[in-house]
Amino acid sequence: MTDEKFLITELVLTAHLYNQSDKLTVDDLPQKIRKHYWDEKEKTVKRPMYVTEGDIKSIYGIENVKNSTKLLPFLEFEDFGSQIKLNIFDLAIKWVTKHPEAVENINKNPVLASFFENYDSLPVSYKKAKASILPKESGREWINSLIKTIESEKGSEDMLKLAHIVAPEDIQQNISDLVLTKAQEDEIEKMTKAIQYRDYLKRIGLREIGKLLFVGPPGTGKTSVARAISGQLKIPIVEVKLSQIADQYLGETAKNIDRVFELARRLSPCILFIDEFDFVAKARATDEHAALKRAVNTLLKAIDEISLVEHGVLVIGATNHPNILDHAAWRRFDEIVEFSLPDKDMRKKILDLILRNIEGTFDTEEIAKITDGYSGSDLRLIAREAVLNGLITERTVLTQQDLIRGVAEFNKRTHLKKLDESA
Repeated sequence: MTDEKFLITELVLTAHLYNQSDKLTVDDLPQKIRKHYWDEKEKTVKRPMYVTEGDIKSIYGIENVKNSTKLLPFLEFEDFGSQIKLNIFDLAIKWVTKHPEAVENINKNPVLASFFENYDSLPVSYKKAKASILPKESGREWINSLIKTIESEKGSEDMLKLAHIVAPEDIQQNISDLVLTKAQEDEIEKMTKAIQYRDYLKRIGLREIGKLLFVGPPGTGKTSVARAISGQLKIPIVEVKLSQIADQYLGETAKNIDRVFELARRLSPCILFIDEFDFVAKARATDEHAALKRAVNTLLKAIDEISLVEHGVLVIGATNHPNILDHAAWRRFDEIVEFSLPDKDMRKKILDLILRNIEGTFDTEEIAKITDGYSGSDLRLIAREAVLNGLITERTVLTQQDLIRGVAEFNKRTHLKKLDESA
């Protein structure tokens, strides 16, 4: 556990250096500090930053702030306002450099690292510290600030109700939590590099990049991968379903599409994930509603006009029915990423991941053999059934038989569902 006196000194020095430098930005502040001082209206951490007893309690959970501060000769605790001030800068710096936890903590704080990498012989690096923290765009507070601004504008309610916005810090599954094919891994790597080198791509004029179409059966991980990319790139994801954008008043559907793309531009850099893309084909095939066809044309035009390089928006479409998409839909995407049902080896890897935190002895090879045609989502449901069945008998340690029973119950439910659909 980090020394309380060091944490107090870290915050006071961070505030002091941040206030003094016009080169340091809000992205140089560690997430805990940034979140606490974030100004929702200004969308930043305003200068000057002040440090009070309440700030330290809120950020670090320290209770005896006043007593700890009095043990540090370079700090002063003002009873009026409970503000903590830095009195002797050089003495504070020397105290920090001799502290046993200095290197570890400074390498997680770009503000401090920017100063200490050129001071004395501490093995700290601004670059390393910067890489250890997330940018402001990854935080829920950044997204909330943008939403707050949008809410104050006329017609904002119509724009915001159409999409589900997820912050990278809210993503529960990382790339490492997913079993991916080599092709899927390659596409993720390409998009990661495209985001990193946007300025370069713009300079060389390569703008037709960053539009992916995920195709495959339900439950094969299309949404999970899109969210994991959001977490990997540390940018928010705007999720929409085309069927929900189609307004009961068809004349509004085209406007809804424009609103969604405008929202994505406002949240840039971000991912715009468009699910149920096969709705495009269904709409184009009907002869009933000219307004719906106009809406589809609006969508295709909007995809054409938005760019990862220019606007910072990565567009990902997803469909369970690629066979019904026509050429007009296909050609909007520069990359097609296939999500097939997992083979036996992939099913085993998925099961190993799902069960890694569940106590018990399992033969996932056997379960993989008897689950041919199952999606990753199906395998998670089997694990869920096994866990719940164990809890019924007050057991948190599972057996192979629990998993086999989970498979049998899943098969029974699938059979009943098919009977219901055929009725």
